[in-house]
Amino acid sequence: MTEFGYFLSSEEHGPKELVEQAKAAERAGFSSVFISDHFHPWIDRQGESSFVWSVIGAIAATTELAVTTGVTCPTVRIHPAIVAQAAATSQLLLDGRFRLGVGSGEALNEHITGARWPPAPIRLDMLEEAIEVMRGLWGGRLYNHHGRHYTVENARIYSCPATPPPVLISGFGERSIDLAARRGDGFVSTKPNADHVRTYRQAGGRGRVVGATKVCFGEEVAAARRTAYELWPTEGVGGQLSQELPMPRHFEQAAELVTEEMVGALVPHGPDPAPYLRAIGEFVDAGFDELFLTQIGEDAEGFFRFFNEELRPKIA
Repeated sequence: MTEFGYFLSSEEHGPKELVEQAKAAERAGFSSVFISDHFHPWIDRQGESSFVWSVIGAIAATTELAVTTGVTCPTVRIHPAIVAQAAATSQLLLDGRFRLGVGSGEALNEHITGARWPPAPIRLDMLEEAIEVMRGLWGGRLYNHHGRHYTVENARIYSCPATPPPVLISGFGERSIDLAARRGDGFVSTKPNADHVRTYRQAGGRGRVVGATKVCFGEEVAAARRTAYELWPTEGVGGQLSQELPMPRHFEQAAELVTEEMVGALVPHGPDPAPYLRAIGEFVDAGFDELFLTQIGEDAEGFFRFFNEELRPKIA
């Protein structure tokens, strides 16, 4: 049976609001949250992008939730040895309820240090090596690594959990799905693609398949659709652009041809449970083990009530 959690949007909400949403999600009956890890928001109107590791610490201090990063790029902006230490600390603070979701990243977040943004095959090679580095450090002993992309010399994580955090790998292409099957403890996707789940399983993937999707609950259909469009017009931008564009203004330019109706067709919105149930059903039918839902806009509490009163009984 598919399990449900709440997706915290670091692009829309400041750090204190994210913590408050996490606490509200727990009160609403959710036991886990997924939290995005960005340096920039996708567009300026979203307006936020806090340091995810600080927020995770605050969530750990105020809830009993399980937390998964959705997803962290441990390759360019931050060296994998530093991500390994951050993840180890998060696992300790959360008493073993932390999972590190990772992916090959986007130029939007990774270009900021001036480092070269490599093509996708190299990024996947870097990700695989980064996972090797992190798992090596999670052994809790003195660790050295001299690889193609990374060097680690005389490093040891002293605050190291007895059980390392599981590593879930996101992907939407054949190579990234194969990597998730070979090296990951689970697979993450934002698309309810049954072929991708099948490919992951056939390649030997035995971990949980985790999905994430956006909704916009509101009592007025038109207002909810407008909110979804104003904050997430990028839902209508497909292809490789999400990995290659370096600035929020570039995403705004790419979304100029996206209409409100296009976003409305992609994002369940309004007060009618039917479109939400159809979207959820697509993930369930595709074989996802978990699905994290995020409310676009400010009315998270309204969404929690709607989920418990209108969606959860029908899903059950």
